[in-house]
Amino acid sequence: MKYLPDTVGVRELRQNLSVYLRRVRAGATLKVTEHRRTVAVLAPAGSGTAMERLIASGRVLPGKGNLAELGVPRGRRTRRASRALETNRADRL
Repeated sequence: MKYLPDTVGVRELRQNLSVYLRRVRAGATLKVTEHRRTVAVLAPAGSGTAMERLIASGRVLPGKGNLAELGVPRGRRTRRASRALETNRADRL
């Protein structure tokens, strides 16, 4: 059997689309390149949520701990939220 890389150029993909789609259906994920730059990723439909795919690709790190356990922020409130927004908006004008 011929070796098929995990990266495929647009022209090669177009010429052998059924071969590469068969691989994707079998569970492979392929990077599609154009002029040596990745322009798309072909992955099996329903292969996890977007977040799971980002974590698997290393582009996102999963959170640690539980947000509910953080509790109420400590410290004294110095301004009301609306006043802070007004100040922020005034700075942009």
